[in-house]
Amino acid sequence: MEEEIFEPQYPAELYTSRPNPTALLSPIYDWTFKAMFTQESEDSNIALRSFLSAVLNRNISTVTIKSGEPPVETKKQKRMTFDISVSFDDGEKSEIEMQAWKQNYDYGERAEIMAARLLTHNAKRGKKWKAPKVYQISVLNFHYRKDDKREVSWYTMKENSGEKLADRLNIIFIDLANIRKKIGTPVEELTPIEKWGLFLSYIDDQNKSDYINSLVISEEGIMAAGNIVKNISKSNDNWEWQNSLYKAECDYNSNMEAKWEQGLRQGLQQGLQQGLQRGSEKQVLVDAVAMLEEKIAPKNNYIYYL
Repeated sequence: MEEEIFEPQYPAELYTSRPNPTALLSPIYDWTFKAMFTQESEDSNIALRSFLSAVLNRNISTVTIKSGEPPVETKKQKRMTFDISVSFDDGEKSEIEMQAWKQNYDYGERAEIMAARLLTHNAKRGKKWKAPKVYQISVLNFHYRKDDKREVSWYTMKENSGEKLADRLNIIFIDLANIRKKIGTPVEELTPIEKWGLFLSYIDDQNKSDYINSLVISEEGIMAAGNIVKNISKSNDNWEWQNSLYKAECDYNSNMEAKWEQGLRQGLQQGLQQGLQRGSEKQVLVDAVAMLEEKIAPKNNYIYYL
């Protein structure tokens, strides 16, 4: 049975202004998620350090927000944009993303490419192979794998026996769908990452406000994040902006789907004509597939992450 998609209390597609005086924007949307951690304020810094400490299970005392778009080294290299890019005082780096909806592509492959780029640009110039660790952290509003019941999945390069390689490249998935199963658990029994997961999922849910408030006051970093969400939710402009981002993503996805369907029709039609001219039913299919690949192949070197 397919698991029901979890959505915020106030879906972005429905609201261009604050629906009521206490309504809150949801961090499930990456715009609000990013806003929590990238404000030029003490609250934002406290929230970011708390979140990273919870994920990495160690104290993070200093973080610096970096450019979200790593430079390209060749004209053919794909451009990409990180949601939140930070550097630690020991030189390690992390890229953090919120992924609200499951996409049709393999998210693991995407995360691996993003982490590899992050590691490449963290390597030191010189005669020695040396690079501080990097962490690609993805907060997923879905299961990466349906049968995976873990709240946090941590991937790194290993030998077949399980022995780690250099441990430089780390990919971490936080599964909100699994963490949400802990809703209602006494706050004192929750781990730091469970607290963050429940906060991200339910801060906007007025039906769970009492429980979430008790959770918020238990952790300074989550309290700071809550202050930011409450503050940015007061502005109608922010609700309108979130709605406009949703519409822009819909426009982009609809446009790409239309182009794919157009390429499919043209490729099949031309392949059919060529195959018939060559007098082979098998060749009809071969030519149709070849035409399809030619018509819908990407024409640029960019990846767009909305």
